[in-house]
Amino acid sequence: MTQELAADPALGRLADAVLIPPFQGGREPAWIRTSLADGLAGVTLFGLNVQDSGQLAALTARLRAATTEPIIAIDEEGGDVTRISHQTGSDYPGNAALGAIDDVSLTTSVYAALGADLAALGINLDLAPAVDVNTAADNPVIGTRAFGSDPDLVARHGAAAVAGLQSAGVAACAKHFPGHGSTTLDSHLVLATVDAPMSVLRKRDLPPFEAAIAAGVRAIMPSHLRVPELTGELPASLSRRALTDLLRGELGFTGVIVSDGLEMRAVSEKYGIPEAAVQAVIAGTDLLCLGRDQDQESFLAVKAALMAAVRSGRLTGERLEDAAARVAELRAWTLAAGQSAAADRASSTEASAIGLAAARRAIAVSGSLPPPSRPLVVQLVPPSNLAAGAVPWGLSTFVPGDSYREISTGTRSPDLADQISEALAAAAGRTLIVVVRDAHRYPVAVAAVEEMLAARPDAVVLEMGLPVWRPTSGSYVASYGAARSNSRAAAEILGLTAP
Repeated sequence: MTQELAADPALGRLADAVLIPPFQGGREPAWIRTSLADGLAGVTLFGLNVQDSGQLAALTARLRAATTEPIIAIDEEGGDVTRISHQTGSDYPGNAALGAIDDVSLTTSVYAALGADLAALGINLDLAPAVDVNTAADNPVIGTRAFGSDPDLVARHGAAAVAGLQSAGVAACAKHFPGHGSTTLDSHLVLATVDAPMSVLRKRDLPPFEAAIAAGVRAIMPSHLRVPELTGELPASLSRRALTDLLRGELGFTGVIVSDGLEMRAVSEKYGIPEAAVQAVIAGTDLLCLGRDQDQESFLAVKAALMAAVRSGRLTGERLEDAAARVAELRAWTLAAGQSAAADRASSTEASAIGLAAARRAIAVSGSLPPPSRPLVVQLVPPSNLAAGAVPWGLSTFVPGDSYREISTGTRSPDLADQISEALAAAAGRTLIVVVRDAHRYPVAVAAVEEMLAARPDAVVLEMGLPVWRPTSGSYVASYGAARSNSRAAAEILGLTAP
């Protein structure tokens, strides 16, 4: 394979120019530095590349030293999906909280602060915001990542998020075109289908993308899902009708189309990563993200597949050149925008204050909250979301260790009744706070809450996901997210810590 790549260096450089591969660990391997010097567009960073801010800034500085303004991309939505703060949780509430507040200027400020954080760390492409309209309450992959279920609300906040990020010199990437909000399956695992006519998509799902385009968004990410009337049997990410005809032709988007992770089973299971990459570029994609766990071998396989597709005529050289030119234009924009925004960046202290202030505004309370008396926190823990990963959340840091219990509620364990009984016994004579996250998606969680409320109707229920299900009585608090800022705001309103 190496000899094949070396046989045509010009074509190899063209293939490199549309790739942003990942790598493992907190220090870039030699092949990344060499590839950047040879024309690689850039890299995609994930949580496994992030140890702390100093290490990350040093890493990106070395990447930038290898070539002029490489794309350094990261999937940093704030809220429940964070990479730069995966060890602690994000300082910023996510889209659901911002949508619940519905203050467009606040959304702009939060995303500007997030963008300033990223720019200071040397990151110039944020694979955010998500502008999906979350119309399926049991959506397993969007949920609190969406601003809401109303297209107009999502459109205005999506545009505000784009403006905020890009004011900090960081390119925004609206996702997941043409809209992942109505699905009940996770495209990390399977090929989901949006079973709706285009007339519905035009009214429900496309307006936020149109608003993002009008706001000047530099990139858009298509989704690995089918829309039968639009894409037939293909996912949108591999569909020319979706990307070239609809997104570019009808909606007039002229920026960079960035693939979602090509390792996601919605595409990789049927096509394999190299073939999915070729089909994505043929369809209109400009920049290929391979996914978190890929390595040099995967990168070389995709590069070889692109070159072979050009040689065979499946992928025209003009299409690959067009993609590379769009990526080059994005790199030039990030260089100029980053330089002009540097003087206006907020300090990390200011940014943290913006995030916490927003999280406080998102808190919604129903019923009367009792004054805390030696509170016991019982946190019902659902399975980890693949998009968010394992990020700390909840109230454990705001109470002593002996005043906190965790109960897993993804499935019903044999000792669940015993765990509930033990928690209720420990809560005797104390304030009981029951913490849930997207309780509506987990019948075990709902049953556990109801059992505890039957014994303790004075308990407080805190929902840190979407407040779709709620108890019929009692005190109820919704934070619209589980970021560190949401947790702090909830702890304050519950009297666990001082504001």
